[in-house]
Amino acid sequence: MFIRDITNEFKKWAAKPSRKPLILRGARQVGKTTAVNLFSKDFDQYIYLNLEKEEQREIFERTYPFPDLITTLFIFAQKQRSGGKTLIFIDEIQNSPRAIALLRYFYEEANDLFVIAAGSLLDSIMGRNISFPVGRVEYMALRPCSFREFLFATNNDQLLEMLEKPEVPEFLHTQYIALFKKYTTIGGMPGILNLYSQNADITALEPVYSSLIYSYTDDIEKYANSSAQVHYIRHIISNVFREAGTKITFEKFGNSPYRSREMKEAFVSLEKTMLAKLVYPCTSAELPIKPSLIRKPRLHVLDTGLVNYSNKIMGELVYNEEISNTHRGLIAEHIVGQELLASNFSISNDLHFWVREKTDSSAEVDYILPYNGKLIPIEVKSGGIGKLRSLHQFMDVAPHHLAVRVWQGPYSVEKAKTIAGTEFTLLNLPFYLVHRIERELDKISDK
Repeated sequence: MFIRDITNEFKKWAAKPSRKPLILRGARQVGKTTAVNLFSKDFDQYIYLNLEKEEQREIFERTYPFPDLITTLFIFAQKQRSGGKTLIFIDEIQNSPRAIALLRYFYEEANDLFVIAAGSLLDSIMGRNISFPVGRVEYMALRPCSFREFLFATNNDQLLEMLEKPEVPEFLHTQYIALFKKYTTIGGMPGILNLYSQNADITALEPVYSSLIYSYTDDIEKYANSSAQVHYIRHIISNVFREAGTKITFEKFGNSPYRSREMKEAFVSLEKTMLAKLVYPCTSAELPIKPSLIRKPRLHVLDTGLVNYSNKIMGELVYNEEISNTHRGLIAEHIVGQELLASNFSISNDLHFWVREKTDSSAEVDYILPYNGKLIPIEVKSGGIGKLRSLHQFMDVAPHHLAVRVWQGPYSVEKAKTIAGTEFTLLNLPFYLVHRIERELDKISDK
């Protein structure tokens, strides 16, 4: 298994003098347990608890003073309290509301211990009379692997190193694009990457994709609010990967007989598992971001590889010369969104897109990025500057002069002009540099 980018984030957390217990949020199978197990190598002692197991959950359910709980944990793990720097990982913590409530005391009474908790379905129990230790814990989001992690997993260490240089050599462009196409095809689920790194056989991945989707379906009863909602969410999961990247309506979603209210509530429950995200549009070109909840949301799902598998377009991606030519351009847009999310481990990191305020307008910018007090438009497009009509309309009302096009072409910065005559600076960013978009904007923002 390969090292995750999040290991560095763990180290930053561990170095904080006022460190709080860390709660990892993320869908099932994104590598939370593996990432913490790798991080545990930095410690003298490691205590792993899985609260799906009754005997380990029982440790937290007993009513005894907190110091006795700590003693019990060390006895159970056959470790010494004085045995050095200790990491405690409480996995599947959503199975014990009492364990969640007790996290605050690790911060208040045992701050010498390093505590990480995780639970794929943790958000699904929020609001159910569970005492969350607000202000006594911090959060970190774990998502599918980024392109950088794909390079590491596929033994392209030198290319990964070159990708971090201040200026990425132009002669490597074709090689990076070829690898990014492979990453776009298979996605970033750790189990998929691990298997692909062993034999580079895409056809061997199909059973793993299938089992991943079935595993999400098997969890429905755990996060549905009612028996009726089980049916709604099961229907959503059977359709959600095929609908990814499109703007959806809740009424009769996926050719169902279900009403808008039923579907919307089911989507909200599903969002808590981080399997899917409803991305609502904004109509302003200025901060603050105010999503318009009365407009159709665009559907973003956990991983682009699952989208390709569900739509049976993996072969099309392999043979298409341009990533943007696949599935009406939706795959290119979706993988860019996945990279934008993977570039930041904050739970507040989110996706937004822009539409023109006039309801009869078709103008739509793929993403908008908050950057230094500005909203930067990002279009995922191939072709000439004249094809970026929606971006032009955004720049005509924006109070700044910066815009980004993500494409398969080489890195460049050009002076451009909208159809209406507004001048702006366009950063042409290859797909493989999306993770450093803010760094590239820093270079040109004062020009």
